[in-house]
Amino acid sequence: MNASPTNSPALSSEKTLSTSLEDYLETIYELTQKKGGVRVKDIARARSVKAASVSMALRKLADMDLVRYERRGAIALTEAGLKQGRKIFARHDLLCRFFTEVLQLPPAEAEAQACAMEHGLTDSGMNQIVRLFEFLDTCPEFGHVIARFHACPRRHDESPQAESSIGVAEVDHCATCRPQQPTVQTRTLTQLKPGETARVANVVSHGAIRQRMLDMGLLPNALVELERFGPGGDPVWIKCLGAQIALRRTEAEAVLIAAETA
Repeated sequence: MNASPTNSPALSSEKTLSTSLEDYLETIYELTQKKGGVRVKDIARARSVKAASVSMALRKLADMDLVRYERRGAIALTEAGLKQGRKIFARHDLLCRFFTEVLQLPPAEAEAQACAMEHGLTDSGMNQIVRLFEFLDTCPEFGHVIARFHACPRRHDESPQAESSIGVAEVDHCATCRPQQPTVQTRTLTQLKPGETARVANVVSHGAIRQRMLDMGLLPNALVELERFGPGGDPVWIKCLGAQIALRRTEAEAVLIAAETA
């Protein structure tokens, strides 16, 4: 399924879902990426629920134009369902990383915590967790790393030069704040050639445009593949989290990547 650029990056048209329906939508999204075709029995097995419960949830999602579903038939996400399912999955994946990599919780506990919190994670909350990972991946000094993150000007989305409550002068600026002395070599996504893959290092954008890209799954360390350029180099088609995404060229140029070495 393709996600095309829109005239507005705002997400105001998204459906309001209950926690339970968000869980079903996330499961359908994950199974779609893994298996392609998804049926009721696949969802029931993945969620450890009865088929009747799945059918009821699917009818509600179909009424909201998030899935296409016919009795005993394959289940497909609509364009709106794909967009929202990917957003929920991206939040889950980000929280799992936070609990395992930062708080060092066991994987099973991290999964449980992510499931509990992903539904209430706001855009601003997600943005700050992403800022933390961007900081951890680029700061050349790891002593007092959390205090350094709190002081980093880049943490302040709309005001890169703003000082934090403890004062940026009290800590050394990291490579993120001093791009003239990088410790991680990066380039823009548009510098990849079709077929090349790389890991996301940073999204140097702000506000609604940045949030739109984070919701697409362009998170720190996410693997992306550049598929092709449109006529004149715009849009830029990439693959991320198993989905094909079209970015405006200006958006793609705001995504900094490090070469994939795997």
